[in-house]
Amino acid sequence: MLEQTLRPVLLRAAARNNADWCEAMCRAHGLRGEFRADAWSSPTRTPPYYPDAVTLTEHVDTGDLLARVDIRTPGATLKDSFAALDLHQHGWTPLFDATWIARASQPAAGTRWRRVRTEAELQDWERAWDGGVRELFRPSLLEDPSVLLLAAPGLDTGAVLSLGAGVVGVSNLFTADGVDPDRAWGECVAAAAAFCPGLTLVGYEHGPDLAVAERAGFTPLGPLRVWLRD
Repeated sequence: MLEQTLRPVLLRAAARNNADWCEAMCRAHGLRGEFRADAWSSPTRTPPYYPDAVTLTEHVDTGDLLARVDIRTPGATLKDSFAALDLHQHGWTPLFDATWIARASQPAAGTRWRRVRTEAELQDWERAWDGGVRELFRPSLLEDPSVLLLAAPGLDTGAVLSLGAGVVGVSNLFTADGVDPDRAWGECVAAAAAFCPGLTLVGYEHGPDLAVAERAGFTPLGPLRVWLRD
């Protein structure tokens, strides 16, 4: 269990870590975002499933932030990391709400997960993550020292671990049909201990996945909201 006093610090670290991961994904697609004190943002539409901005503090000048993202074409999204903004008056609607989570590292005791190393392995990993997606995860991610794409033999479980802000972010966790999600989360925690020893795990989840993460030892830190520009 995480100490209560650590939770606000870890919430900010989780938001920054997530922004770092979004920037890494943009770099893989030949794009560059911008970090400022209040938020990370991209002036060009980001890859699918990735926001055009991630707030890093509750105190944001909404007009200034929205001027930094592309709202000329539909589909812009913004990750309000503290669920602190009201964007309705600017033509945005809530897409979903979620909860930041964190878990202390556990002692490394081995893992069956392995790092994806080749382009062929990356293609197989991407199909296992989402069979309808192609070339979202680019080969340059394999050379990014801040990103680890991991999976078990047979690709029945896997996830992305991303380094940044002194923590390790967990995202894109997947399980094959019929695999117990509790097992997948347990394996992810073990893999993080093996590949990123001593680092606190952070991420966000909602719905049934949040309950599974809590059973794996994660503690809720606070709410977030993702907004969509109609």
